[in-house]
Amino acid sequence: MSTMKLSIRHTSHYAFAQPVVHALQRLRLTPKETQGQHIIDWTMDFDNAHAELQYDDQHFNHVTLIGLAPGAREVTVTCQGMVETDDNAGVIGRHSGHLPLWSFLRQTPLTRPGAKLRGLLREVQGPVDAAPLDFLHALSGLIRERIGYETGRTHSATTAEEAVGHGAGVCQDHAHIFIGAARAHGIPARYVSGYLMMDDRIEQEATHAWAEAHVEGLGWVGFDVSNGISPDPRYVRVATGNDYRDAAPITGISIGATAEVLTVGVAVESRPMGQQQEQSTQ
Repeated sequence: MSTMKLSIRHTSHYAFAQPVVHALQRLRLTPKETQGQHIIDWTMDFDNAHAELQYDDQHFNHVTLIGLAPGAREVTVTCQGMVETDDNAGVIGRHSGHLPLWSFLRQTPLTRPGAKLRGLLREVQGPVDAAPLDFLHALSGLIRERIGYETGRTHSATTAEEAVGHGAGVCQDHAHIFIGAARAHGIPARYVSGYLMMDDRIEQEATHAWAEAHVEGLGWVGFDVSNGISPDPRYVRVATGNDYRDAAPITGISIGATAEVLTVGVAVESRPMGQQQEQSTQ
């Protein structure tokens, strides 16, 4: 499984209680072209919306700003394409980008440790002078053991400290706890959002999240705490940041829509290496 070709389809559907007067949405839904990952084809289609602007942010995330059609009651965003991935044992490599490495040592409101997270950090087993990579693997294992994967207990604004207190969370919470603890230990760390192809299904539950830490001599190394592994070719990196807010797939504002219901569908499947998506040859 050294190289994989993954076909991805991601649909986001909004249903508003009232017609939209004005709305802008910021989309981070285009995978990164990075070490171990090559974008063969990627398209974005909008129903009752249009692209306003595209740019790369400070984390080299490709951002698309869309405007929603005035009066719209429903909006659909469909992304699809093909990505080729390599197995680098979770190692992304040297640091690059607009931000200095030390900026990934700064805690954010979502990652900042309190008494509970610091207590968890003190429990990490191993020698005091353990190599950073050994420490990070031990940290990931402890978080997975203590913070059970459970939906419905946390939300997008839940902090790492709160999730430790709950003793439960989802992939976003696991990533924030890992990042907060790594930074408190003096290791730069960042948040990653993307896709994971689960082996037993094509229709995935949602987008996925994990963390990366910077290890001297290796560069950035990925840790999927929720699954207890380092990312392999089933993973597609889409956006990175200091925490969820920097890498959230969709953020935005709306005026005149008092409530909204968002449904998301994500399908990821492996394709034979010689096979292209039909649309990529048009």
